[in-house]
Amino acid sequence: MKFFIDTANLDHIREANDLGILDGVTTNPSLMAKEGIKGQENILKHYVDICNIVDGDVSAEVIATDFEGMIKEGEALAELHPQIVVKIPMIKDGIKAIRYLTDKGIKTNCTLVFSAGQAILAAKAGATYVSPFIGRLDDISFDGVELIEQIVNIYNLHGFPTEVLAASIRNSMHIIKCAEAGADVVTCPLEPIMGLLSHPLTDSGLAKFLADHNK
Repeated sequence: MKFFIDTANLDHIREANDLGILDGVTTNPSLMAKEGIKGQENILKHYVDICNIVDGDVSAEVIATDFEGMIKEGEALAELHPQIVVKIPMIKDGIKAIRYLTDKGIKTNCTLVFSAGQAILAAKAGATYVSPFIGRLDDISFDGVELIEQIVNIYNLHGFPTEVLAASIRNSMHIIKCAEAGADVVTCPLEPIMGLLSHPLTDSGLAKFLADHNK
């Protein structure tokens, strides 16, 4: 399973990359704004800065919601760097845009996916990644991890090459559950990744080893 970090914070990206476990980055305009990155020129430069830190795919999101606009933005984003994956929303024109960009050899990430039916359409259109938002499903009392299992099963049955990228990860347990469900990728902020390191028995065991050594 690949680990992507969902952020526009360069320090967090470097920290995850220094761990040696980072496979890519996902980001969006909201995350850019959170880091104070404003203006189209600065946003595009920031995408390139991220690509220069990591070796893997970097998802960059379009703003347009019409076919022509998404194509124009998607092609411009793809030209920024070979690692860029164009992030397209799960809407009718988005599916058309995914098909178009895929035929042009441009990688895509179909985002805001909340059902197996949407995931099937994204895979049929040729999306490189499909991003089910499991945390947001949990928020409305649906089981987000169950959706991951369902999509993984469908893709395996029909041989779809689209990778299941579990998004809207809220905690470390989400990561573990998505791994059990067969997700190809998880993307989340730095905190849930770092949370995987922690266990009270590890802390107490290390403290005992050090105390014994000092004796």
